[in-house]
Amino acid sequence: MNAQRLVHAIDEVSYWSGKAFAWLIVALTFVVSIEVFKRYILNAPTAWIFDFNNMLYGTLFMMCGAYTLALSAHVRADFVYIYLRPRAQAALDLALYLLFFIPGILGLIYAGYGYAADSWRIGEHSTITAEGPPIYHFKSVIPIAGALVMLQGLAEIVRCIECLRTGAWPLRLEDVEEIDVIDTQLSHSEYVDEESRLAAMETAHAIDEAARHRSVMEEGVVHERAIKKDEQNKP
Repeated sequence: MNAQRLVHAIDEVSYWSGKAFAWLIVALTFVVSIEVFKRYILNAPTAWIFDFNNMLYGTLFMMCGAYTLALSAHVRADFVYIYLRPRAQAALDLALYLLFFIPGILGLIYAGYGYAADSWRIGEHSTITAEGPPIYHFKSVIPIAGALVMLQGLAEIVRCIECLRTGAWPLRLEDVEEIDVIDTQLSHSEYVDEESRLAAMETAHAIDEAARHRSVMEEGVVHERAIKKDEQNKP
């Protein structure tokens, strides 16, 4: 298995885990709506609902961490980073992953495993509200989420190494985004020819890549590719 296939396999794990746990927002919305109705209409609040809401939201937040990293969507202070060339970006990313990411996530997994093990051993319940629900299963989310983020982090390290080797960032898996909507709309329009559709999609991809803060330098690469494509299409 080459590096690209390995990275995409890890991306798939992160994508599907994130999308699966994203459905917790539906459950959270349903639970909050029912509790609002019970509290203010029936005057019969549930004692342990606050803890339950925290567990749902905490699980959603932590289990989507790897998915967010796979999309390169975490917040970045990029007022300098965006102007670097891909190799410089990769070198900076690789240094930060090795110095901070790996030790931090390993600490999270180690400490989270200890918290979860102790919680399971004593059958821990919440003490925040009356009739506190069990929380040992919730604490198990900590090391599991840490392991998923670590796995995706290793994929990002491979991406950095590949970029240092080739001078270009490896492609990421396609996801359901606004670009897919644009492509669908243009492909079904009778007023847009194929050449215009391809040009519009190439521009949309360039804007999307710039929005991901990869590099303004890549705009020149996209422009050069467009010029070469036009030259190849000429008779």
